[in-house]
Amino acid sequence: MRRKNYDRKIPTHNYLKYWRVIRYWAKAKYGLTTPDLDMMFFLYSEDYFNKTKFKDFEQIMSWDVNRFNSLLKNEWISVWRKRKGKEATLYELSFKGKIAINTIYRKLNGEEIAESPTINPLFKKNVNYMDKVYRLKIIEMNEFIKLQRHLFLE
Repeated sequence: MRRKNYDRKIPTHNYLKYWRVIRYWAKAKYGLTTPDLDMMFFLYSEDYFNKTKFKDFEQIMSWDVNRFNSLLKNEWISVWRKRKGKEATLYELSFKGKIAINTIYRKLNGEEIAESPTINPLFKKNVNYMDKVYRLKIIEMNEFIKLQRHLFLE
């Protein structure tokens, strides 16, 4: 009897493999909700936007009447141009917001997440059970990344 070939083809794209871990880390690090992150990912590639464009994309998210004002107050978005006559106020993702999203993209592309309690809130001593579970996953993820990098360099 002949054996079937079950060789698995290695996927070419797997950067979302650790998305759940990275998202949990980002929410803890930046104090954002999942819809806030989704909105910031959308706004990341938008140059400037008005409140109408924000509200238009927000329609597909969980309802939060304060999302816009919260992101503005916490400086995730900023005013680019104030209202002038008939021209609407224009906003942009703030420098702080751009840095946060860029950092998340770097983690998705294989950069390790810091395991230091001074940099990463999940590695502090007084964290809850789920933070400890995700902390272990971050350690596993970092080990996987190191192994992949080592194999690539050989």
